[in-house]
Amino acid sequence: MSQSNTSLLDEVVQWSQETCRQELKSVLPKLASLHHKSESWDDHIRILKIITEMFLPHIRLSELEDECFSKILPEVETVFESMMKEILDQVGGLSSQNTELCELLRNLLQAMMQIIDALSACVHYVGSFEEAPVLDAIRSLPTCILKVLRETFQHCKESEVIYCGRLSLVADLLQRLFKEAYSLQKGLLELLDRISLDSSASEEEVSDIVTVIHSLLDICSIISNLDMALHANTWKFLIKQSLKYQSLVEEHLHHGAISTSLCENLLAFFHNSLELAEQIKDAGLQEATQSPEYKLFQKTAKMCRFFANTLVHYIKEFKFFLTKYCTCFHQLYLQIVSKFPPSLSAPTLPAALSEELNAAGLVPMDALLLQLLPLRPFAEVVLQQNMRLSPEHKLPQCVLLVNVLDQLPSQPEETLQLWHIGSQFSEEIPRLPLYQALFAGFRRCYTERRVPVLFPGVMMKGQAQAQVTLHHHICVHLCASVAALPPMYFPVLERSLVDAVLQADTQTALLATDVWCFTARYGTAELCLHHVLLIAQLVKTCTAECFQSLHLGLLLKRMVFLMTPNHQMELVMRYPPSDVENLPVWRHVLFRALSRDACHQVESDIIGLTQKALADWQNGGFKLGQVNKMNAVLLPLLVVIRGLSSPEEECVLSITRMVTQLWLRMNPDQVQTHPVLQRTVELLLSISAILVKHIEPQVICQALLCVDALVSQECVDQLLLAALEFLSSLGKIFVPPDTQSQILPRLSSLFGVLLADKSWLVHQHGVEAFSHFAEITNHEEVISQSLCAEETKAKVVNYLTKTVNAQEDVESRLQRLKLETPVLEQHNDKLEKNKENVPDKVAADTVTDAEPSPKRARQETSTEEEYRRYIQTAESALKALQALTEGKVDTASPPQQWLESKLQELQSLIAHISTARHTT
Repeated sequence: MSQSNTSLLDEVVQWSQETCRQELKSVLPKLASLHHKSESWDDHIRILKIITEMFLPHIRLSELEDECFSKILPEVETVFESMMKEILDQVGGLSSQNTELCELLRNLLQAMMQIIDALSACVHYVGSFEEAPVLDAIRSLPTCILKVLRETFQHCKESEVIYCGRLSLVADLLQRLFKEAYSLQKGLLELLDRISLDSSASEEEVSDIVTVIHSLLDICSIISNLDMALHANTWKFLIKQSLKYQSLVEEHLHHGAISTSLCENLLAFFHNSLELAEQIKDAGLQEATQSPEYKLFQKTAKMCRFFANTLVHYIKEFKFFLTKYCTCFHQLYLQIVSKFPPSLSAPTLPAALSEELNAAGLVPMDALLLQLLPLRPFAEVVLQQNMRLSPEHKLPQCVLLVNVLDQLPSQPEETLQLWHIGSQFSEEIPRLPLYQALFAGFRRCYTERRVPVLFPGVMMKGQAQAQVTLHHHICVHLCASVAALPPMYFPVLERSLVDAVLQADTQTALLATDVWCFTARYGTAELCLHHVLLIAQLVKTCTAECFQSLHLGLLLKRMVFLMTPNHQMELVMRYPPSDVENLPVWRHVLFRALSRDACHQVESDIIGLTQKALADWQNGGFKLGQVNKMNAVLLPLLVVIRGLSSPEEECVLSITRMVTQLWLRMNPDQVQTHPVLQRTVELLLSISAILVKHIEPQVICQALLCVDALVSQECVDQLLLAALEFLSSLGKIFVPPDTQSQILPRLSSLFGVLLADKSWLVHQHGVEAFSHFAEITNHEEVISQSLCAEETKAKVVNYLTKTVNAQEDVESRLQRLKLETPVLEQHNDKLEKNKENVPDKVAADTVTDAEPSPKRARQETSTEEEYRRYIQTAESALKALQALTEGKVDTASPPQQWLESKLQELQSLIAHISTARHTT
């Protein structure tokens, strides 16, 4: 600086306040020019202090910007930035030995504090006026201060990295620098709070306010880890200014940056709270509420609650500018909820800590959801098809959908349509109806359903129920929603229920079944009849064994209970059991659900149909091609006999006679060869298990021969389970001495084989069946003879004593369930990809098994075997008939009059076969 300029400064500092006021107009421009031209930081600061301390108090508020701030503050920004750059350039050589550099850096930090002091003086002076300042009159001041604050806070935040182990040499000055900056920001915000803009504000003023808000947003991102109070107060002011000038600035704000930053801060403080809570739990400090750790946890949780409430408030005011960021809000919701019970990724915390976290993070999520409900983009995100979620977010998604369901009744019609209807037009972003999305969400929670996770039960008579499963939780809320559902959305509900019942996951189908039954009970009797007729028609179209048939049958079984007696009779008339094509409907109906008249009608029709089918089979020469028709009537017959709590003797005798005839037609060799006969045996075993007290020993012996032939080869588990059911039932009877040698050894052998089966399903049912048999049988020798193998004996003993060999720990079980989940998902997906072809394919396979194609029949590869098989069948039947006629087997009644004529017909048939054979 030249000597003349130095002389001017030396002279000015000697002036009184009155002289400064008088010389203001002439000297202030010279000082501003000197400040701009000065090359020394010391000169800059000296001139700045002279201006702010000696001349600033004499400038009128209306002249501040033009006469002072616009001329000196841009240079202040430049000088402050150059000081920061110099520190960064020199700090690498800092050490306790390099005193000269240490002194230089300390001087720079002190100089920066002097600049902040000068800016604080400017803020203080502007704030000293009684009238609120106009933004145009101080435009340069907030711009300069916010840049200085940003540089200062950034430097303090990165100080550990910048000074790299030498922080102690300047730590005292950095602390003072931060405090000075903190104080400067507080003063600036108080000053800005006094400013008011109305609708007539200029574009420049609006732009300035927007710049202030965005600058504060930048500062917020810097100070998030420096000071909680400063961080919270800065955000409060930012949101306050945004709302204060909402109509002016809403189209100019960076809503995405603000809302995203709020979400990030909320998550950061939430996760910090979680970590602190776990540390407190691990250290056993949850009772020490005055400990530093507990107080820090409370402060962090309070910050979490502050950001959650701030986000909700911001969305409420600017929701229509935030539609692009609904994915962010959705992810935020899922991440927060995933850390609370019953989520599998939630930590286990003491009650006090859990309650504070709940208030800080979980409770505001309901308010957040309430603000987001009317937004179409949010609904499109939440209800999107084929949603890909991480495992820990599957349950939170389900919770989210349930909460949406709970909040919808209070929403306007437009919002109800948005969530309930789903996308209607091709140009819309696809979205599922809410009910369909909820069933899909429940289906995704494979692991949570199997653990199972537990929710608090609903209030009943002023008290909370015990904890309930996810199935129970969703079912209650779904049913409550159905009860409040406007009629116009009922078709959507019905379609969603049908879709859920017809998909592959059985537990999801069960949930839909529960809701459907509630719907039928809550509605009219006519509605129930309408639904039952619809379901019956769907059951009738599922001609093959498939998951759709299973699910629909279960639904039909339960819905019939809800029908009035008159409507049950209407169902009988619409689907008469006397028609074979209606049998798929009646095999799913429990007879105890029917009224007396309906039950009697169905019972007599099915028994009559079975008798007719058996007679047709007999008259047709017991051809294999007709076995499938016989099986079709045996399944409903099984339902009849299971449903009769106190059957009439005539009914029992009628069914027993038919079962006896069929058993006597079953040849072990043929059963081994033809799958269609194996299905017959399976059904006969189940029926015989119920009628075992009425079946003759010779018939039981024939049944055991067939079972013995089947277990010697690989056969389906379903048949083996039916066999176990039959074997277990034999404990109810006493085998006559003359047939014990034929029955008891084979019974022991079969139990031994089935108890040693490698299939866990067969083994489990085996020990249950054997235990039941052992409890009630009079033939105790069968028990010991069945347990010849030590391994089998040990398994049965363990079952009876409820001994568990290996106990799986909770964590191992959870990991196993998580690994099994994708396997189950893939299995169900595979079923559904083929579901359109399943009924036709199964039906085709059944026909193929029942009656070989003509091409296969013409292949004369084993004609002799065919002859032998039929001769053995005839021989077995005739020997059984001989035993009956000669009195070797106790019979319920003597041979009928028609027996003689039938024997003569058989003799004529044999003679005809022999004659035809010789002629050929």
